[in-house]
Amino acid sequence: MPGTNLTRDEAQQRARLLTVDAYEIDLDLSGAQEGGDGDGGDHGTFRSVTTVRFDSAEAGADSFIDLVAPAVHEVQLNGEALDAGEVFKDSRIALTGLRAGRNELRVVADCAYTNTGEGLHRFVDPVDQQAYLYTQFEVPDARRVYASFEQPDLKATFQFTVKAPEGWTVISNSPTPEPSDNVWRFAPTPRISTYITALIAGPYHSVHSTYEKDGRSVPLGIYCRPSLAEHLDAEAIFEVTRQGFDWFQEKFDYAYPFAKYDQLFVPEFNAGAMENAGAVTIRDQYVFRSKVTDAAYEVRAETILHELAHMWFGDLVTMEWWNDLWLNESFATYTSIACQAYAPGSKWPHSWTTFANSMKTWAYRQDQLPSTHPIMAEINDLDDVLVNFDGITYAKGASVLKQLVAYVGMDEFFQGVQAYFKAHAFKNTRLSDLLGALEETSGRDLKTWSKKWLETAGINILRPEIEVDAQGMITSFAVKQEAPALPPGAKGEPVLRPHRIAIGSYELEGGKLVRTGRIELDVDGALTPVPQLAGTKRPAVFLLNDDDLSYAKVRLDEESLKVVTEHLGDFTESLPRALSWASAWDMTRDAELPARDYLALVRSGIGKESDIGVVQSLHRQVKLALDLYAAPEWRETGLAAWTAETLEQLRAAEAGSDHQLAWARAFAASARTEEQLDLLQGLLDGTEEISGLAVDTELRWSLVQRLAATGRADEKAIAAELERDKTSAGERHAATARAARPTAEAKAEAWASVVESDRLPNAVQEAVIGGFVQSDQRELLAPYTAKYFDAVKDVWNSRSHEMAQQIAVGLYPALQVSQETLDATDAWLAAAEPSAALRRLITESRAGIERALKAQAADAAA
Repeated sequence: MPGTNLTRDEAQQRARLLTVDAYEIDLDLSGAQEGGDGDGGDHGTFRSVTTVRFDSAEAGADSFIDLVAPAVHEVQLNGEALDAGEVFKDSRIALTGLRAGRNELRVVADCAYTNTGEGLHRFVDPVDQQAYLYTQFEVPDARRVYASFEQPDLKATFQFTVKAPEGWTVISNSPTPEPSDNVWRFAPTPRISTYITALIAGPYHSVHSTYEKDGRSVPLGIYCRPSLAEHLDAEAIFEVTRQGFDWFQEKFDYAYPFAKYDQLFVPEFNAGAMENAGAVTIRDQYVFRSKVTDAAYEVRAETILHELAHMWFGDLVTMEWWNDLWLNESFATYTSIACQAYAPGSKWPHSWTTFANSMKTWAYRQDQLPSTHPIMAEINDLDDVLVNFDGITYAKGASVLKQLVAYVGMDEFFQGVQAYFKAHAFKNTRLSDLLGALEETSGRDLKTWSKKWLETAGINILRPEIEVDAQGMITSFAVKQEAPALPPGAKGEPVLRPHRIAIGSYELEGGKLVRTGRIELDVDGALTPVPQLAGTKRPAVFLLNDDDLSYAKVRLDEESLKVVTEHLGDFTESLPRALSWASAWDMTRDAELPARDYLALVRSGIGKESDIGVVQSLHRQVKLALDLYAAPEWRETGLAAWTAETLEQLRAAEAGSDHQLAWARAFAASARTEEQLDLLQGLLDGTEEISGLAVDTELRWSLVQRLAATGRADEKAIAAELERDKTSAGERHAATARAARPTAEAKAEAWASVVESDRLPNAVQEAVIGGFVQSDQRELLAPYTAKYFDAVKDVWNSRSHEMAQQIAVGLYPALQVSQETLDATDAWLAAAEPSAALRRLITESRAGIERALKAQAADAAA
């Protein structure tokens, strides 16, 4: 077992032995602008000096501290110098013969800057040629910057001292001090976990404000690179942040637990954001350089609120081990969306529509893969958790928390949360601590609920069983629950679960589907009678799981399906529309609804869809259905019909509207005829105009990338566009366009830059992969199936986790939907002996091929 892959048993053993008091971390980043010192392989290094004080429960005991570093110069334990060459091996420093009680360790090392978004990431902005640094430590990468006991339950205080270049700003978890001779000495943090410590340094631009409440003032800061400053809408970000502070402090009944709150928009960030205590890092694509739809602002706001919620749930109170990662992420997701839905003055009171439409479809997709797992996953080591930031951990978990809130009551839920924060502030907990608090406040026994919802995998299907007499009166109504078999290879058995759901009744009134009735009830077991509906007149539509309270696939009865198919766009409210759209998509993925019928359904209803987030989701899903689920011999017919639809809708959309922009992007993604590509070229060079459509920087790149993929934009055209946009975003877009070109040479060049070299930064590698994989270029990409299986294991073993996962997932031959691809995958899985984490990713990708083959067969039979 490599030393970097800490096991749960090792962590438990270390936690029983050690109590960590305090770290003092001294970093010399003065050479960062030039790229650092020494030899960190391809990356420069910086000097890291860590002093850590900790207690041992036993005299003479042995333990270890974690460190990933090119060189260790000094190790002193309790004043005694140890031989660094002897004690530092396999990313660990052995600590032997510990004293009972207080011990002190000092480690002097050279640590390396990275370009992978892990540890201390270094980026040079092509606009000003300045270096910008930020840390990303979750899951186990604080050890890339300082010697650390790298597990969440060994909390301590952290005092950072940083030497930085002249003119730089340094931000950490504690308030930013005044520097002396370019040295920044931060006050110690409260007791927190290593993975939420942070350091951000560089000549960042900043805007400052405060949050004032009950006599307390919390300093607020927003940071970005100067090259993005003109696009930074700081007041809008502060507005969402203050709304979150108000709502969370009221609901949690616990004041914000840190001294200040900075939000730092940083370059080349792998995730959406990271909840470092008091110093949240956020991907800087959320500083919008061009016009975006309101859906993008809603997603950004949810990200801001998600990270703010983590200040309490995750940072103040932290999971003991990574098996409760789901609770950390699910709680932040649930409460951020609830804040958007219920906070006074929120711009996004329809946030549960967005949740149903995006997060839950992610959860349903993940839960049908062979790697599906209980929400409360078995995490035996760090490798397990690194591939577990998935749709179950985030989206299914949040869906089940929403179900739990419906089950125990919202007031009772938050009363339990309040007790939980007060009891466990700055400590570590397990799931049982939260459930115990909720049982106290709700009076519900949650042990059975927890066992069925959190400790089992899979999705239930809910169907109505309705009997009606000749007069249209309901004689009986019941909810049938099914537990389909888990996917082949998945562990566990299917189970029926208790569901708290609403049943909505809808009637057609003036061409609109209006809700005329609603009942809320507990569903349990295989069949749940609903006697309240007996003796009532049958409505046009019954919708199970109305208001989306539970997590289940829902099927409509025959009469309801007929009405919804004709009137899906006519629901007066956005959430039942979203639920119906999601159900149709689910049926398409399950080969119950042919791809051509899904296309027809979308074309008939999307013009009436007012929710821009739903519209954009439907755009993505239709394109995916046509690319993967349509019968190959019909695919081009379907794509031609869809592209014609996008152009018609683009021309009909209100000038300057979000819908117009969304349809422009959808058209650009699939334009295919010479006439359509001429229009793209005309929009790009200004010879064509569509009234109200601003062909700005980001839309221009969308046009260039499609023209490149179809052979209409060559290297000269791409270089000319990059000359107009000489930014890091422009460099990424150009990399995508180059990799998208439909030539064997372009593909070979892109492949070599990603697979045969490891020099690309994370964001550029991602951009190249995105361009390389083009659904119109299946034949050109076919030779890369064998190349992929030849290379993927070596890539996995030689690259950092983030970089290897991008390649393993992004370059899997997902477009080669055939039995041959399944056979090649199976042969590789049998022979390669991959790690459990890599096996999981490849098996998940294989499942996509299997699903596509079934859907294509269903479409061909239609």
